[in-house]
Amino acid sequence: MKLVILACLAAVALARPQSDPDHIEILRQETVDNGDGNFNYLFETENGIYKEVVGSPSANGAQAMRGSYRFPLDDGTIVEVTFTADENGYLPQSDAIPTPHPLPAHVIETLALVDELVRQGATWDDQGRRITRRK
Repeated sequence: MKLVILACLAAVALARPQSDPDHIEILRQETVDNGDGNFNYLFETENGIYKEVVGSPSANGAQAMRGSYRFPLDDGTIVEVTFTADENGYLPQSDAIPTPHPLPAHVIETLALVDELVRQGATWDDQGRRITRRK
């Protein structure tokens, strides 16, 4: 009898709903489409993922959008990106996007010298040797 009771308890324990660790609850999801190219879209989850986009037709007949999104990294920091997408392409802005280091002063001076030489008519061959000289 004890074995039957133990088996029933084990069956009940195994039959209970299991929580899915990969399941993430959606907190908000809103979509408005006016049918004329104007729309709003918002999406947010319980783990910090968020996206909001506003779209409208652009002057040249394409679609223009602006918005933002954010998501958590494994270390707990949140990445946030704002963007526009239009005839100029996709233009994101975020502290998380790497930027090139500024050019050293000597490189800026050298480029200015080359620009001046070009204005004076200097030319170079495909090996970088100067062909023409100043008069």
